Amino acid sequence: MRLAVVVLAVVVTACSAAQPQGATPPAEVGTAAPRPSTPAGRTATPGAGKLTFTEIAALERPVAFAVRAGDRRLYVAEQGGKLRTTDGDTVVDLSGEVSGGNEQGLLGVAFHPSGRRLYLDWTDRAGTTHVTEWAYDGKKATGRREVLTVEQPFANHNGGQLAFGPDGHLYIALGDGGGAGDPEGNGQDLGTLLGKILRIDPRGGRPYAVPDDNPFVGKEGARPEIWAYGLRNPWRFGFDRENGDLWIGDVGQNRWEEIDYQPAGSEGGENYGWDVREGAERFRRGRAEEPVDPVIVYSLDEGGNCSVIAGFVYRGTKIPWLRGQFLYGDFCAGWIRAAPVDDLERDRRVGEVEQLSSFGEDHDGELYALSLSGSVYRIDPA
Repeated sequence: MRLAVVVLAVVVTACSAAQPQGATPPAEVGTAAPRPSTPAGRTATPGAGKLTFTEIAALERPVAFAVRAGDRRLYVAEQGGKLRTTDGDTVVDLSGEVSGGNEQGLLGVAFHPSGRRLYLDWTDRAGTTHVTEWAYDGKKATGRREVLTVEQPFANHNGGQLAFGPDGHLYIALGDGGGAGDPEGNGQDLGTLLGKILRIDPRGGRPYAVPDDNPFVGKEGARPEIWAYGLRNPWRFGFDRENGDLWIGDVGQNRWEEIDYQPAGSEGGENYGWDVREGAERFRRGRAEEPVDPVIVYSLDEGGNCSVIAGFVYRGTKIPWLRGQFLYGDFCAGWIRAAPVDDLERDRRVGEVEQLSSFGEDHDGELYALSLSGSVYRIDPA
């Protein structure tokens, strides 16, 4: 499949720096990502429509969104440390514990599929990443328990996304640890959790269990929690609710922003190339084992682009022309684009949100957009 190149480069997601000395273009040839699929009878129909962004709440630096089984409320994480509902209730308050750096704070939220457990991803005053669990009955969060902690060498590139996959396991995004150009080489190092997406069972052990079918279980020198690697700062990723495909937005260094793709049914272990590659181009000398090409890239050189924000494949019913299209945007430029999953090069601009920080998906497959300036928007047909 050809790359969908959209030529249109901070905040919680990115920093840019000069290309390191010794970088040698052209790109190393990689493995093309499998063609994204649309379920039978769900063929994407590119439309000429536009979207309306209806403000449903005004919060303080909203950065992550979640819904809970059996609960119609919408839950939003504020970077300053509070998990709140869109009707104003505070569920957890970590504001006295989180670090206040540009890319730090409360960064991710997910509920266990049962709805009885709540998970937050956040950085403490020392910059250490925590994934923390609470029991939650819809009224009060109790029984706080640390699931995972990861020391961070720098204050940026913390990732932060949490999501339970179709398999019921918890997926966790961690950036490469920060510093321009991945100075510690974490992206390609299977001996560290940094620069990876992890897959764990948070209730299967103390503090967690590693699924037996993770791709690096039993491999000498590799952390078994790793599901995918070669990532710089996977700030947001999302599963397609209808087929299980995984879409990953990886924030670039100084030339390219990228969307990576993992098909449903993958056994994991994909290498998305960083820090040997940025986008589909070589970034520095070295070897990336079987790197997988991104499916969407766009340039940091035009239009004020700075940080890709991955969204979801739309599977709702309110906007028929949008079904089967993947939404993504850019934090600085503010544009939002929709790309049919079976023809990503036919993407088009469908709206704009100032300081776009994240997307959200509700129980019905309807989508939302968050602005770091405070607004939580429901995405409606124009």
